[in-house]
Amino acid sequence: MAKILIIAGDFVEDYELMVPFQALQMVGHQVSVVCPDKQAGDTVKTAIHDFEGDQTYTEKPGHLFSLNADFNQVSADAFDALLIPGGRAPEYLRLNSKVIALVQAFAQQHKPIAAVCHGAQLLAAAKVIEGKTISAYPACAPEVALAGANYADIPVTDAVTDGLFVTAPAWPAHPNWLAQFNKLLG
Repeated sequence: MAKILIIAGDFVEDYELMVPFQALQMVGHQVSVVCPDKQAGDTVKTAIHDFEGDQTYTEKPGHLFSLNADFNQVSADAFDALLIPGGRAPEYLRLNSKVIALVQAFAQQHKPIAAVCHGAQLLAAAKVIEGKTISAYPACAPEVALAGANYADIPVTDAVTDGLFVTAPAWPAHPNWLAQFNKLLG
């Protein structure tokens, strides 16, 4: 059993938080979800991003997700791995120096890190992906490249593992992304 930390925020992508949270517990892992400035029992609002043939995804209101841990009480030392869901949350979470330090700590400790969709924005901002092959939502490709990584332009149902990083373009990749992440967890 691994102890996994998920960093979320308001308007995190619904499926990219809910599905990993439940699936990783289903296979026996302990999963803690935190958000800066919030405590266990507080909620974050989620957004549902869908692919309906437009030039980009559509966004609809999702659910309220109850956090089960306090952001100010977590450290990378207490966890075996990190998971970063996408949605709109990473765009502002990357401005939080404590979030960036937490992501950097997981990378420095060589612990598995899974990121999906816009989650790569946190990896890029933390400057931990230089030289790695990283997938993300295509709109994040410039940020991945500017961070010195090789952007993996893969089908939306695929995922890529490079060292301790497991990344995917969006939630349709959950079966491959979570399987690759679970393999890294042992």
